[in-house]
Amino acid sequence: MKNLILSLAATTALVAPAHAEMLDLEKDVLTFGFIKLTDMAPLAVAYEQGFFDDEGLFVTLEAQANWKVLLDGVIGGQLDGAHMLAGQPLAATIGYGTEAHIVTPFSMDLNGNGITVSNEVWDMMKPQLDTGADGKVVHPISASTLQPVIEKFAAEGKPFNMGMVFPVSTHNYELRYWLAAGGIEPGYYSPENVSGQINAQAYLSVTPPPQMPATLEAGTISGYCVGEPWNQQAVFKGIGVPVITDYEIWKNNPEKVFGMSAEFTDANPNTTLAITKALIRAAIWLDENDNANRPEAVEILSRPEYVGADAEVIANSMTGTFEYEKGDAREVPDFNVFFRYNATYPFYSDAVWYLTQMRRWGQIADAKPDSWYDEVARSVYKPEIYLQAARMLVDEGLADEADFPWDSDGYKAPTPAADVIDGISYDGKTPNAYLESLPIGLKGDQKVVGTEIQG
Repeated sequence: MKNLILSLAATTALVAPAHAEMLDLEKDVLTFGFIKLTDMAPLAVAYEQGFFDDEGLFVTLEAQANWKVLLDGVIGGQLDGAHMLAGQPLAATIGYGTEAHIVTPFSMDLNGNGITVSNEVWDMMKPQLDTGADGKVVHPISASTLQPVIEKFAAEGKPFNMGMVFPVSTHNYELRYWLAAGGIEPGYYSPENVSGQINAQAYLSVTPPPQMPATLEAGTISGYCVGEPWNQQAVFKGIGVPVITDYEIWKNNPEKVFGMSAEFTDANPNTTLAITKALIRAAIWLDENDNANRPEAVEILSRPEYVGADAEVIANSMTGTFEYEKGDAREVPDFNVFFRYNATYPFYSDAVWYLTQMRRWGQIADAKPDSWYDEVARSVYKPEIYLQAARMLVDEGLADEADFPWDSDGYKAPTPAADVIDGISYDGKTPNAYLESLPIGLKGDQKVVGTEIQG
């Protein structure tokens, strides 16, 4: 096996892409998993545009039934890597749920999720909402307008049920964040009770993304948080109304990652670099020239082997718009971001935010020092691999030097209060101070004991 550093030096010494030396791959036949969501796009694009081929990689992409099956496939080696919920590598590495060391050298996107409610709930919320001069509802919508609905359900002896895709998903934490920002308790986890519904006013449970619209239509849930195209599908089917996007909850929030086992990356460093190079090129293609390639991406994603939803539904969000009520389509050019704003760089601060939300809701049962959050982030997020891959692409003439944060310490500048729905800023370097600033949720030495928060 050729040493990684020697291979890198040999490759980056050659500038012209036509003459770039191929990495000495440890493994070139690979299988990657994904869930049928539009944010798997970098994988589909890397395959269809030949970016994997350019790196000497023979890749098979396989849709997975749900996030647990996908994670188990990566851990068991049936999958060499996968489109993952950002919380999955972190949770596995700290031993929450299935324990395994999973790493990511590549963040797949920013934004891309929404929260949808049933028509019944929307009709109950709407009288409380402000409207503009055009008669349309003013966005963003606060979850406080959901409080009377939940109270009505409770008075009738009915639980208010909402769906999210996985206990450590962005969707779970975004839905909880939105509810808590509106004064609604979304429930807690404890080591003995992993339902996440301890002391909840809104009861959140897992529903696989493609099943969200049907579950809403059946009345099993009254709302959900999911990625596209499943919010827009509810609009097209006339069964629900998206009330807020995650862009409105937290502007340019991190979403999915590409995850691999640490065992795989350690054994296959050159292959890992090649994979990362191909995915960076796919992300660039998706965002370049003001999203000029998005219509082609929509056509690719609409194929049954990828997302398999109607192209019109996928285009509703992938091409820079988002439709709330039927006919109320608005310009949201950054609803899906794949490359700009350093979307693909695996920032430690993104990892720390997920860990704070795990702690906030009791998935991390005990208080941890700030140093622990940093250590876990560094063990899972691998910007050093990302930058090696980026340097190779720049030297090969396939990427622009100015597009990468070469001097980053791995932490983004603090998110300003104006970019978050509750007006609370976020600094990844001070996770405990951040937790203290959030009115609802565990902080300090607090823990969930039975049905009580103690400490």
